[in-house]
Amino acid sequence: MTPPVRPVRQLLAASVGNAVEWYDWYTYTFLATYIAAQIFPKSAASSLVPLLSTFAVFAVGFFMRPIGGLLMGAVADRRGRRAALTVTILLMGGSSLLVGLTPTYAAAGVLAPVILVLARLLQGLSVGGEFAASTTFLVESAGPGRRGLFSSFQYVSTTIGQLVASGVAALLVADLAPATMESWGWRVPFVLGALLSLVGFWVRRGARETRSEEQAKAPRPGLFEALRRHPRKSLLICGITAGGTLAYYTWTSYLPTYAELNAGVDKADALLAGTLSLTFFAVLQPIAGIVSDRFGRKPLLLMFGIGFALLSVPLLRALDDSFVMLLLVQGAGMILLSGFTAISAAVNAETFPARVRAAGIGFPYSLTVALFGGTAPYIGTLFADMGQTGLFPVYVAVLCLVSSAVYLRLPETAHRPLER
Repeated sequence: MTPPVRPVRQLLAASVGNAVEWYDWYTYTFLATYIAAQIFPKSAASSLVPLLSTFAVFAVGFFMRPIGGLLMGAVADRRGRRAALTVTILLMGGSSLLVGLTPTYAAAGVLAPVILVLARLLQGLSVGGEFAASTTFLVESAGPGRRGLFSSFQYVSTTIGQLVASGVAALLVADLAPATMESWGWRVPFVLGALLSLVGFWVRRGARETRSEEQAKAPRPGLFEALRRHPRKSLLICGITAGGTLAYYTWTSYLPTYAELNAGVDKADALLAGTLSLTFFAVLQPIAGIVSDRFGRKPLLLMFGIGFALLSVPLLRALDDSFVMLLLVQGAGMILLSGFTAISAAVNAETFPARVRAAGIGFPYSLTVALFGGTAPYIGTLFADMGQTGLFPVYVAVLCLVSSAVYLRLPETAHRPLER
């Protein structure tokens, strides 16, 4: 007899692994300046190598995510959700260790940045695959009327990973001498991330597979079957995600920098406001998930989309040089944003049939994140460089309005059984 699904173990398997994945991903961002100083040359004669650094950090990682979503999604659909989750966390642990052991440019020359780029490629592949597999696993693990609640833990764990990465980096910078931090201290969080990946691997090995026996016995889906047979649903995932991913990266990652550049907020105040807001954001996710299980997905999606379409411009223009105003703006945005983040995993999983669910979600979602979420800081900075800072809030509002039009046409799926 097949043992019953244990909801807490299933939640833990998805959440711990996802938190570790995002800890590793964000650690790279927080320690990028130390990495650049050790891995890339300062000589003007080697100007191509710093350019390679910029490309690796800002482009390769994000644009490997759609490939990861497609490949790991296919693994989840062909071999099972648990198999894909095991691969992604080992891949992230290995790439994190590779970053931590990357030789300096002084020791290895151009080989050092090449190794670092390879590690970032693997991280992007892992993160893209993680969303596809863990989204499917979480929603399929949920009992009746609890898919929204389970879905919300996708962003709870993502936020915890981001907060832990920030905390570990801040602790090391505060406790180690600058020379020590530059020499080897920056490597410690990456080695820690590799060890944490082993913990996540152990937890995931004990989880129950959520792919049905009928699906396991059926012919395996082709790599591009979801795109070929469900093109409208693939485009639907893009429309659902576009405004949400732009708002998410703007409010959770870029807003402190935006406030520094455009409102003169002190850097320390901006970082503290960001940390407090992220903690508040994590607490909101299960609440929004429960509300969606009771009242439906569409009301929350429309609250998010129309709310941001109407309020992005006044909220961002309200920023001044005070900590309190920044905290209020971030907090208001987090409340609206939860209408998207808490249930995006459920909405995506409820869109595709089980046979191609993971790959069907993974590729269009990760591609949209790369195009709109990953580019948010650069578009905001570009507008600032052009002297058109007021255009960025308009850009956020317009894209959220476009997604709102998609939400209006969505069928309500909260109380339907998952498509098999």
